[in-house]
Amino acid sequence: MKKHKRRESGEKMKKKEKYLELWGDLVSLRDLLQAMLLSAVLTMAGYFLAPAGDTTKQLFFGLAGAVLALLVNTIFIKPKRLIKQSNQER
Repeated sequence: MKKHKRRESGEKMKKKEKYLELWGDLVSLRDLLQAMLLSAVLTMAGYFLAPAGDTTKQLFFGLAGAVLALLVNTIFIKPKRLIKQSNQER
């Protein structure tokens, strides 16, 4: 993984974030850690809320926690990418 700093374009950025290259894309370190932590917490919460001894329900409650984490992460973590099109590309 390579560490990148986001390039400033014209105007100064209010805060500088560190970006990591992950699978060919730049990802904010803060957002990545936030998403991983939230996903782990909600998945384990779902697992432990399931009835003890019923491994099937524990599996499905854990999966439900992971899906809930996916929904929460997509709502609160917004893409930071700007896509510009020129007239030549159309």
